[in-house]
Order: sequence, then structure tokens, then C-alpha cells
Amino acid sequence: MARDTWAYRDVAVESVIDPRSGRLRMRPMGGQAVSTGMRVQCSRRLLDPAVYPPGTRFLLSAKLTDRLGGEPFLYAWHGDPVRVLSAAAAKRFLQAYRRLRL
Repeated sequence: MARDTWAYRDVAVESVIDPRSGRLRMRPMGGQAVSTGMRVQCSRRLLDPAVYPPGTRFLLSAKLTDRLGGEPFLYAWHGDPVRVLSAAAAKRFLQAYRRLRL
């Protein structure tokens, strides 16, 4: 099945430590159209603390989906290139995104 590229949008996410499991997980950064509590499914290599420490920001091409009518989540295809964002680049992205939403 072909990947619907039109359904994917750029989303800024950051890795954080899950307080319940102690493992890294991704969450959307604040100031976007998605909740910061929304689950993000992405490549496992982004969740390797030896490669990307907690707090690393990424720009993912993700789509909003659900699995069999379950809770909605963001899905990023595992084969996309990794785009790490600096703090300044993340701030610029979020400011540009806010301007486009007006």
C-alpha cells in the first residue's frame, strides 16, 4: 500500500522521560494544533538515549490517526530522515506555525 504523503504534516516533538516507565517517549511541543499529551509513534532509534538524550527536539512528518477506533495519536513513518532541531530552530518553527494559523 502506498503512503499518503498529503496526510502528513510537520510536527515539532521532543523526547521526555515517562514518569511511569522511566523510558523515553515522544510528545508534541506546545503551541501547535495537537495536544502535548498526545501519543507519538515513531522510529525506535529516536528513543535510544545513547544516541539522542532526553530533551532532544525533532521535526517529524506525522499524521493524525487512530487504530481501530481507539484514541488518536501521531504516526511518523520510520523511514523518514531524522531532523534534529536546535532550541532556536524549534522556536522559529513554532513562531512560523503560529503565524500560519491566524
